[in-house]
Order: sequence, then C-alpha cells, then structure tokens
Amino acid sequence: MNQYELMVIFTPVLSDDEFRAAQKKYEKFVENAGGSLVAQTSWGLRSLAYPIQKKTTGLYWIMEFQSSPSFIEKLKIQLLRDETVLRHLITKLDKYAVQYNEKKRSGVETGTEKSVEE
Repeated sequence: MNQYELMVIFTPVLSDDEFRAAQKKYEKFVENAGGSLVAQTSWGLRSLAYPIQKKTTGLYWIMEFQSSPSFIEKLKIQLLRDETVLRHLITKLDKYAVQYNEKKRSGVETGTEKSVEE
C-alpha cells in the first residue's frame, strides 16, 4: 500500500451539496477499492491561474489516501470521465512527504510557515 495525495479542481457551478456529494463519491470509490482515507481538506472556491473551460474560479479539494498502485489508473479514468472535474493531480508521497503532512495536520511547526510581523 502506497500513500497518495489527490488534488481536484471541481467546476465552480456546483452547489455546496453537490460539492460534498462529489467528495463523498471519491472517498467511497477509494474505500470500495480496498484503500483507506488518511485526510481530506476542502479549500473551497479559489481563483485559477488561467481560465479552464472558460472558467476563472474552481472548487479545490485535497484527499490523502492509501491504496495499491494498480488502483491509481482506475481512479484517473474515473476523474477524466467526470464532467464536474476541471483538473486533477495524483501524487505518490514518499516517507518525507508523509511525515511532513502528519506534522502539518498535528499543528507542529514544519519550518515553512509564514512569519507574522506586527
């Protein structure tokens, strides 16, 4: 079992309920394939760096999960077929990235935080 991070940009025309339903759909897809969900974060509506399909904003969502390498191709196909997905990126995490994400979630300083000057 490898650990992966999936970032998805959904179309901004989704309602809150549709956005949550899309998230649940992919969580269930991973779990039904024998994977396990580690963490998930919703960034919400953000501006895009460049227009995608004539849209300048998108709903960002990140999911960290564990699964077998053979499942990743099935997940890619599912994401490409979904019309609500503008872009997606699946990244295999090495042990250092896993440690960094665990520290970040637990609130321990990682050394990459921005300093706030008053």
